[in-house]
Amino acid sequence: MKILVGISLTLAAALAIEALALDEVMLKQANLQPIPKEAKKVLELIDNPNNPLTKEKVELGKKLYFDPRLSKSGLISCNTCHNLSLGGDDNVPVATGHKWRQNPHHLNSPTVYNAVFNSRQFWDGRSPSLEDQATGPIQAPPEMDMRAEDAVKVVTSIPEYKEAFEKVFKGEKITIETIGKAIGAFERTLITPSRYDDYLNGDEDALTSKEKEGLKTFISVGCASCHNGVGLGGGMAPFPAVKPYKYAYIGDFKGDKNGMVKVPTLRNILQTAPYFHNGATYDIKETIFIMGKTQLGKELTDEEIEAIATFFKALDGRKPKIELPMLPTETAETPKPKLN
Repeated sequence: MKILVGISLTLAAALAIEALALDEVMLKQANLQPIPKEAKKVLELIDNPNNPLTKEKVELGKKLYFDPRLSKSGLISCNTCHNLSLGGDDNVPVATGHKWRQNPHHLNSPTVYNAVFNSRQFWDGRSPSLEDQATGPIQAPPEMDMRAEDAVKVVTSIPEYKEAFEKVFKGEKITIETIGKAIGAFERTLITPSRYDDYLNGDEDALTSKEKEGLKTFISVGCASCHNGVGLGGGMAPFPAVKPYKYAYIGDFKGDKNGMVKVPTLRNILQTAPYFHNGATYDIKETIFIMGKTQLGKELTDEEIEAIATFFKALDGRKPKIELPMLPTETAETPKPKLN
């Protein structure tokens, strides 16, 4: 009897090891990568050799990120559309900017959390880095509507900013590019490790059994063909790929010249509704169904959709603690807001 029990336990252990090995094979084939546990590896992952992270640069970038004086009206900051108290976005279908103008293409504000893992920025992927991307909304008429030279005048006129730039960017003038470098440096720190990362880093108990099943479903139906890497997205892919997109009539965005659209990250996905580039739906299950049909050519079952949606709960991350900065005091020379 003891021998039979021993055999049963050995068999159970072998099956468990086999299941674990299968999971590892699936994860490797799906190219799913975690945010590392080690601080040194995290820094290597998020740093930019052309704009190295420093404590002073990140702090300067944080102030600029929250400063509405970089907008023509003096009312809009980066945080307006990419609210760090929420999911890093604004939770409305279409980005709204200067004079309450909506994005002319009905584009939705993507989250800034984990944007450092994107290989391209903007929905059409036209920007290669966070530093470059940060200068766009400041100057865009439907967003902050601030001319580059006016943004520079504002920053240059404020002694505390001027002093900070001289320390952080020694030998460089204050330009729209250095403003973008500072903001981009801050944004590089906005990562949100989750239970999903804990699981990929070796903690078998980090996910529930249903979340693990959802992860397997996510991989097996093909979602990971686009939503992969550390960011679970962030690359470029054709959209729609297989069948027409149900809500294509909302806005006129068609992607880049090749019909490629940036794949949104799935990290914190349950906090970043509405979904799709045009903010067409708030329902995550409808979104999963549409993606299955449009991108994979599959009619996902209710069970598959429920499993994937359950897995998404494990992607809610631990956000960095961010204290609202006290912004530098302006002077009489600081350009005043223009509401027209």
